[in-house]
Amino acid sequence: MKLRSTSARSAVLATALLLTTTACGGGTEPAAETAPSTGPASAEPAGISGEITVYNAQHESMTQAWVDEFTEQTGVEVTLRQGSDTEMSNQILQEGERSPADVFITENSPAMTQVENAGLFSDLTEETEQNVPEEYRPSTNKWAGVAARSTLFVYNPEKVPEADLPESLLDLADPEWSGRWGAAAGGADFQAIVSAMLDVEGEEATADWLGAMKDSAKIYPKNGAAMKAVNSGEVDAAVIYHYYYTADQAGTGENSSNVAPYYFKGEDAGAFVSVSGAGVLESSDNPAAANAFLEFITSKEGQETLSTGSDYEYPISADVAPREGLVPLEELEAPAIDPADLNGEKVVELMTSAGLL
Repeated sequence: MKLRSTSARSAVLATALLLTTTACGGGTEPAAETAPSTGPASAEPAGISGEITVYNAQHESMTQAWVDEFTEQTGVEVTLRQGSDTEMSNQILQEGERSPADVFITENSPAMTQVENAGLFSDLTEETEQNVPEEYRPSTNKWAGVAARSTLFVYNPEKVPEADLPESLLDLADPEWSGRWGAAAGGADFQAIVSAMLDVEGEEATADWLGAMKDSAKIYPKNGAAMKAVNSGEVDAAVIYHYYYTADQAGTGENSSNVAPYYFKGEDAGAFVSVSGAGVLESSDNPAAANAFLEFITSKEGQETLSTGSDYEYPISADVAPREGLVPLEELEAPAIDPADLNGEKVVELMTSAGLL
């Protein structure tokens, strides 16, 4: 990782967008702050010192592992403030140029786009751009993907024969699926999937699908609860993210023993791969260290930390293989979507109109 100094620019103050989403398909506690990660470093690289604050909406364990390694290597102290995607993005918008955040990390792209549209991110460094394949960062290069998660349809094979599996996510609006499937509609994860549908299928088709969902789907507070409902036979199937199933299978399997995974593929909206993002705030008081942190977590070393962790998310680095049990990203046949185009605000509007929020 090459550490460099980056000049800060002035930020644009934006009006906070009071969205209603929560991360990981369920509610989170109010934003919590983790004490700075400190530790001796053998030698601090020139120009990199001091401390940074990271507003983190990703899994805390994953980000903490990155922080510990970064601090050990650089001596830079890192304070984590934990919250949900939109809780943190709304806070940044409210704080504007006064935000104490140096770096923002999310689980899903729409919250990154919200902050980007307010003009609050600085440009990526050349090194970060080189670390992240083009498909895992927005065309604007205002933030970078740091991890990925795939949409997954989990089903009970005793209730759904393989021949009856839906070809498309849109098929769940058909009467034959009424009352048989579930999802965590209130979560940022599911809303990111809907934002992909909006991009792929357009507003009218998405609104119609959401209307059908209101009448036919069972709503759960979290992705894990939706999968458990499939496992117990409460519903026949559910739309979740892959790592809930994969992590449970790698453990006891108690919540997925009666569950099988199904990937839509074919560039369907249901084959959406969500990009977890990170960006440096234009108003950062320590842009050199903030950019060095982003360069680290997108580097081969940082991505290997992700790949060997307990979260079962996909690394976005072309140089790092996903951990055993994950279908390779290139085999998922995901739709080609510019993360900068995902319209979280419109999704909340459509889901609210449909009575799902």
